[in-house]
Amino acid sequence: MSDAADIVVIDESAVSSGAHSRVGGADLRERLPRSVPDALRFEPGVFVQQTGHGQASPYIRGRTGQQTLMTFDGIRLNNSTWRQGPNQYLFTVDARSVASLEVSRGGASTRWGSDAIGGAIHVHPLEPAFEPLSGTFFRPRAMLRAGSADGELGERFQLDAQLSPTVQVLTGIGFRRIGRLRSGGAVHGDNGTIPQVPAFESDGATMLGTGFRELTWDGRLAARPFGTGAKDVRLIAAAYVYRQYDAPRTDQCPPPFAPRSECLRFMEQFRTLAYVGAEWGGESLPRGRVVLSYQRQHELRRRDRPGSFIVNGGRDDVDTLGVLATADSKRISFAPWLEASFGGGVDLYHDRIASMAWTRLTDIATTVFDPRGQYLDGSRYAQGGGFVSATALIAQKLTLRTGGRLGFARADAPADPQSGTAPVARTFTPHAAFLQGELALPSSFSVVLGWDRSFRAPNLDDLTGRQQSGPGFQFENPSLQPEVADTFEAGVRLRSLWLTAEAWVFQSFLDDAITRSVRLAEDCPPATPQCGASWNRFRLVNVAGRSTIRGAELTLRARLGAQWTARGTMAWALGDGPNPQPRPSDPNAAYAERVPLSRVPPLNGTAELRWTDTEGTVLRGVFVGGAVRWALAQSRLAPSDYSDARIPEGGTPGFAVFDARLGYRLDRRFVFTVVAENLANAPYRYHGSSIQGAGRSLLAGLEVGL
Repeated sequence: MSDAADIVVIDESAVSSGAHSRVGGADLRERLPRSVPDALRFEPGVFVQQTGHGQASPYIRGRTGQQTLMTFDGIRLNNSTWRQGPNQYLFTVDARSVASLEVSRGGASTRWGSDAIGGAIHVHPLEPAFEPLSGTFFRPRAMLRAGSADGELGERFQLDAQLSPTVQVLTGIGFRRIGRLRSGGAVHGDNGTIPQVPAFESDGATMLGTGFRELTWDGRLAARPFGTGAKDVRLIAAAYVYRQYDAPRTDQCPPPFAPRSECLRFMEQFRTLAYVGAEWGGESLPRGRVVLSYQRQHELRRRDRPGSFIVNGGRDDVDTLGVLATADSKRISFAPWLEASFGGGVDLYHDRIASMAWTRLTDIATTVFDPRGQYLDGSRYAQGGGFVSATALIAQKLTLRTGGRLGFARADAPADPQSGTAPVARTFTPHAAFLQGELALPSSFSVVLGWDRSFRAPNLDDLTGRQQSGPGFQFENPSLQPEVADTFEAGVRLRSLWLTAEAWVFQSFLDDAITRSVRLAEDCPPATPQCGASWNRFRLVNVAGRSTIRGAELTLRARLGAQWTARGTMAWALGDGPNPQPRPSDPNAAYAERVPLSRVPPLNGTAELRWTDTEGTVLRGVFVGGAVRWALAQSRLAPSDYSDARIPEGGTPGFAVFDARLGYRLDRRFVFTVVAENLANAPYRYHGSSIQGAGRSLLAGLEVGL
């Protein structure tokens, strides 16, 4: 493990001074999350949906997918094929290579560009240790993990090495094998109905369409070219490889009303990220960073339909080149009562798409290639922009922050006459800005008021994609315009020795919101038989009028004496917008001018209690804790939610899940943790998910190293 005091720390405004939270290394070790998204379940304003056992998508303030931004070490993970709804891509970050996570709630497009409407999640990787007085060292570490609910067994072998006082390396390799997940049973909809998704084995608890295999590798090299005395300059070279195999999409394995033998699987869900960069900042230099990155997202899908003697296949590859440069000045004193600092940067990401699809006729051993894939082969997408920011401290009491961005996005896709696909050549030039004030009050209080304008430019999934979504089949709209969100928020903070508390309220207005609109079978594009064969069909549209999401969040952290700590969160959001469906021709037909937004989470929260021996007794290093996650029922459904088999009839029931934790830590050499999940064996699912949560079970983690 690295010592954060010994490395160059680059603050790229990864987390705004507005509503935000952090998941530290101790949280990751003690909660034993199954994935990076799973590690966010105890963060305020974050609600994690799962379409599959090997997939998860966090909602921030009621938004997910294309409307939230993910970064890894400051590098954008979102690309031009991210979907309108939940996606699986944050799952492809290995949680065992992560040092911490940070969540910024609310718009963040000024710093991060397109997609950061609901907020941003920033993943910070493990760093190699830097000990300039220690000379050369090699510190191996083994991490073992097991879970009873799904037969999980995983390992990671890691080496932290200092090759010289100026060169450090951290590398690791891991694998996991995960079987079918056993839940507490099925949830029930109105009148006791059991949803079509997921399908269960004969025990009524173990779910079909779950389980996967996973391989990971990562390597990180840090060098200080000007010697150990110059801690403020560092060169970085890093690579992160994730390989997931045979991961079913639970809501399509089997699909609703289909034979149990039908199944859609991600046979290969790969992500590769490599980058080089330079970082500087410290006593002698202002902060700055330059990074050049390459990323590949690869998917190989297979849908088995043995009753029809058909196997549908598809492959998509997205190659992304990226460059970013940021700089922040030191604080400058203009007067005894006024200090200010300034920052800015530029970024550019370019995607190239390879996409194909085919049908295998198993009875005659023949493969027929479709006219086009999920996307158009050879499509390109570029996005980026430049931003500036400024922070002023007035009379040591009032902090003002402001900034702006001029962005751009360019989409190019070829025509495909056989499938009725029109060419796309679109350029968008959206902009973003924010203004925030924070006033420090007596008794450790502060008040924050802020406004943010963020945007999302339509990507290739919106403009060209054809795919099976949860509610049905979705096809493209090449005429979409960017969606723009104005968010107003107010917060109160209390920070004292024994208590930290934050309370936030927000209101977000979304113009030209992109959402699904129901279509008929005759509206399906040519050469797309899966569209006509679907129960429901959708096309993305910009709705006329303004959509809104309003909500509130509360976070409490308390030290209850020297040995006890407690933490609690609560979040609520309510969203509605113009009805995307045209008014029926029959004037007597029921029609609502405004409808709920899709899959906005219900009122939910968490609570954690922890005891650790700090008195130096024989129990020193032991911790004991408990946790509860809860959510009320969500019955406010959007029109497309009623046809979504992942949502029980009438909405998703509420739940309360209790966990117990026990662990022991001996310095950094030995860490052992056990989590007893879902002590009451309650059947539950997060709203919009395809899978139930784990039933009563154990998770165990062991770390042994030098």
